[in-house]
Amino acid sequence: MPKKIIIDTDPGQDDAVAILLAAASREELQIEAIVAVAGNVGLAQNARNALKVVELSGRTDIPVYAGCSRPMRRRLVTAEHVHGETGLDGPVLPEPKIRLQEQHGVDFLIDKLRATPPGEITLCTLGPLTNVAMALVKAPDIAPRIKEIVMMAGGYFEMGNITPAAEFNVFVDPEAADVVLRSGVPIVMVPLDVTHTILSTRKRLDAIKAIGNRAGAAVEAMLSFSEAFDQQKYGREGAPLHDPCVIAYLLKPELFKGREINVVIETSSELTVGMTVADYWRVTDRPHNVLYLREGDAAGFYALLTERLARLP
Repeated sequence: MPKKIIIDTDPGQDDAVAILLAAASREELQIEAIVAVAGNVGLAQNARNALKVVELSGRTDIPVYAGCSRPMRRRLVTAEHVHGETGLDGPVLPEPKIRLQEQHGVDFLIDKLRATPPGEITLCTLGPLTNVAMALVKAPDIAPRIKEIVMMAGGYFEMGNITPAAEFNVFVDPEAADVVLRSGVPIVMVPLDVTHTILSTRKRLDAIKAIGNRAGAAVEAMLSFSEAFDQQKYGREGAPLHDPCVIAYLLKPELFKGREINVVIETSSELTVGMTVADYWRVTDRPHNVLYLREGDAAGFYALLTERLARLP
């Protein structure tokens, strides 16, 4: 039986690759829906991008919802400087023919989790955690119904990528991240410590382009655009590929290594707001609330990604 998942996302080139990887993995993953959130760009554009990526995948059976347009307590911070004005610069993707579902994404999350037997749905969060936190605040009864949350969020050994202390998804809505991490739901955190080792080198991008399908060409164009910023920033042979690691973990958890630890979010310090305070060395007695991944097999990841993208149109 495939795992039932809901993808909460702010596409984003790397979000788009994650969606394509999931869409290509029908045997293992049953995508119940995609819910857009404000993050890399504004909500309306992120939702439009999600529709475009669903059409690119050929999986127009997947419904797309729009969720929250701003963080719980803060002004929205976006990342056009990385992702371009559309959030999905690089390939030229046609305007989508499919349409958003009318229901608000937060209400969909609540209704879907209440209507599904407990422990069946995994939430895959690729952006700020606003939608999930709002659902948990509005309907606390859904927490025990969630199988687990696998999130691209945080960083400890690699610190931050939007401030010296904070990873972007957490920084955009630290209060939401705090709510989710205190919810009691089983959590797997895929932090910068892992994603900064999963580098989209030119050789790997060329292999994806050589697949010869629309999805492969689009992914190569997306990542060629977005990686320019990170290569200049980090000076490495390729750019980190963040969000697809969430899907890869669900498909092949053996590609990653980590440990159960406590993670809390800094929400009040002007200097370090959004920091994921990860007790990786277990120096406190705070209870473990996160499986925190620290290592990833980059060669195995790109072999999986390339093989799955070849299944798409």
